[in-house]
Amino acid sequence: MPRVSDEHLAARRQQILDAARVCFSRDGFHATSMQDVIAEAGLSVGAVYRYFKSKQELVTSIAEDVLEGADAVLGEIAAHEPPLPLADAVERALDFADGQTGPDGLFRIAIQVWGEALRDPELAVFVKDRYSRFRQHYATIARRAQEAGDLPPDADVEAVGAALFGMVPAYAIQRVLADGPDKKTYAAAVRTLLMR
Repeated sequence: MPRVSDEHLAARRQQILDAARVCFSRDGFHATSMQDVIAEAGLSVGAVYRYFKSKQELVTSIAEDVLEGADAVLGEIAAHEPPLPLADAVERALDFADGQTGPDGLFRIAIQVWGEALRDPELAVFVKDRYSRFRQHYATIARRAQEAGDLPPDADVEAVGAALFGMVPAYAIQRVLADGPDKKTYAAAVRTLLMR
């Protein structure tokens, strides 16, 4: 029997993850069964279980994908040259979040990941690690803004970073759960708050 290529294996795994995302976005983690994912993927039971032994493995893999994407974007913002003013940095993070708040966006799944992390200790450790990294990116943004004179020299950059971090999920939650405000309005409000 010929060996299956790594590309084929990766594509099949992604097909299953895409199907799981559709099911989880539509029905939630707890109302979705492995049979739902199998049917959505259009694959055999054996094919799906070859890649994921349980629904929990699917949830964890999707959480990793969702949070890794955000981590990469925040890393780029934190490393931007020249350093971005705080309001510009937050607005770029809002651009990413805005793209994830629609019906097919990953933020709907992120909200479920938060809830799942409260009951799954392994997922909780993973989420805590990623969110700690997010806060560090924001602290780096604050530290660089402080070095550029955009923050007072005595400002606690860790605390500022934590506050900046809180602005982005707060926006996304309002977009997903309360249908507003739009990004332009929210970004303008952030600029108003960050003016000194």
